[in-house]
Parts: sequence; structure tokens; C-alpha cells
Amino acid sequence: MASTTPAPFALVRFRDGEAIRLGLAAGERVRALTPDELGAPTLNDFLAAPDWDRLATLAEGDGDWHPLAGVTLTAPVEPRQVLQTGANYRQHVIELVVAGLTQDSDRTPEEAREFAAKLMDERKANGEPYFFIGLPACVVGDDVPLVLPAYSDVHDWELELAVVIGREAFRVSREEALDHVAGYTIVNDITTRDLVFRKDMKEIGTDWYRAKNAPGFLPTGPFFVPAPFVDGSNLEVRLDLNGDVMQDASTSDLLFDIPALISGASWNMPLLPGDLLLTGSPAGNGQHWKRFLRDGDVMTGTIEGLGTQVVRCVAESAA
Repeated sequence: MASTTPAPFALVRFRDGEAIRLGLAAGERVRALTPDELGAPTLNDFLAAPDWDRLATLAEGDGDWHPLAGVTLTAPVEPRQVLQTGANYRQHVIELVVAGLTQDSDRTPEEAREFAAKLMDERKANGEPYFFIGLPACVVGDDVPLVLPAYSDVHDWELELAVVIGREAFRVSREEALDHVAGYTIVNDITTRDLVFRKDMKEIGTDWYRAKNAPGFLPTGPFFVPAPFVDGSNLEVRLDLNGDVMQDASTSDLLFDIPALISGASWNMPLLPGDLLLTGSPAGNGQHWKRFLRDGDVMTGTIEGLGTQVVRCVAESAA
């Protein structure tokens, strides 16, 4: 349960009985936003041409404010598309390459690391981001327990900075890309590891649909922080599991930065207002630690300037 906003104000969605309402959070308080106050029929309509000054005025004014700690926040966005980025933290990918090389070649760990570093530098200079798509239906708030499907016992975490698209972006340049960012939020990209690669036909390769798209596999939020308050190029990304640090990195280690990701992702299809673009996850997931999610686990994910999400895991049989 959030107690204060990480920025002068942020957008949230919160539960009001059976309904979910759009809200404006400022400091330790929150208020509902009507379409008239928002100046648009829906959040995604607002994000197509966001007026942050309008919301700043509301954040400083009177209204029907309530204590933030007294409401239940849910996912702050309603994306129509979710694009995900693979293998995008330099140090993480180097570690993966080194692990493979030391098992399958005569290289020493030092030689393997030098080779992997050159490989990643070449990819950054001349390569392209690697994208795949997720289902918007998997986007939930951290108010929803993460039900661990019974068909596997190797469900994994991947904490990520997520870009929220503002103005529609289609085939935009890197120089134009940040003009299409409305803001940022936190997403934990849950992955079932033993379903990533097809066993019945290895030539097909990866199966991201089955591995990443179970109900609730994209815990999101709790805050949507406007772009003017965030420098996405150098944010600390940290995930604790039951109080132990598992992931701790900076977005400065991204192989392809946010402008490159937006430009690359926008080449095939327009990115629409409210869409999520996940930027990749750093080292330290369960596969690295040889420890996967279990019934009763609590994941605490924090990204600098965006707040903290707390996801509680429950076995499918218990749920």
C-alpha cells in the first residue's frame, strides 16, 4: 500500500467498490479525476496530448482529497499493446554469454568475458533491439496476488522500467523518440522458464506466448509518473525477494537506450497512447540464483523516482 508519491504528482488508478477510478496522487493524498478535470474522455485520450500543467494546478488545489494510504491502488495504465525488450542490459548479457562459452569452449572465464564484451559493444554499435509482444490482459496492479500456475515450478521474476507512450509514434527517429513518451512505470515481467524453448520442435525456438502470458504475469505500477519528472537514462532498478536483494542495477547499463527502443519498436507498428514498452531486465533473476518463485514469496520492486511495488505470490492450488 503506497503512502506517498515519488514525484510532485503522479497518475494512479484505484479501487472504489467494484469500480476502478482514475486518480491524481500528490504527496500523501489522492483524489479522483473526472473527464472534465482531465480534459479528455479517458486516460489514453489524455496521453495523446498530455497537459501536465493542468494536472499540476489540480495537484496544488482544493478537491475531494483522501489519504493515499487509505486506498487500494491497481495498475495505473490501460495499454492496448505491450512490447517487451530482450537481452538489453549489457552486464547481464555478458554474464549469459560467458556462462555459455565457458561450458562449450576452451576459453578461460577471462577470455570469455573479453569476447562477450566485444560482442556486446559491436551489437550496441551496429545491432538492433530485440522485441516481442505481451498480452495487455496480463497487466494487473500489485493489489492482485501473483498466482503461480501449477503446470511449472520455475516461475521467475524480471523487474523492468516501462515506458508509457504518449503521442502516437510510428517510424520515429531516435531524435524524435522522447517527444512520444508520456511517462514511466514499474513492471515485473514474470517468466515460466521451462516453457521458453519449445521441446517438441527446437527449430522453432522461443515460445514467449506460453512462457510469459499467464494471468497476472505483468504486475504494473503502482504509479504512472509523468516524463517531466523522470530521467530514464540513469535510474536504479532493484528487486528484493523476501527482503534479500536479487536485482540491483542501473538503466545506464542498457545496450539500447530508451530513444533507440522507441524508434526501433515504432518501425513495424504505431505505438499508441498508453502502450507499454518494457526496456529489459538486469541480472539477478531466479535463473541466475537457481531459486524460483514459491507460495508465500514477496517481491518488492523499486525503481528510482517511480516508487515501489509489492507483489505477493500464491500457489495456484492455494488460490
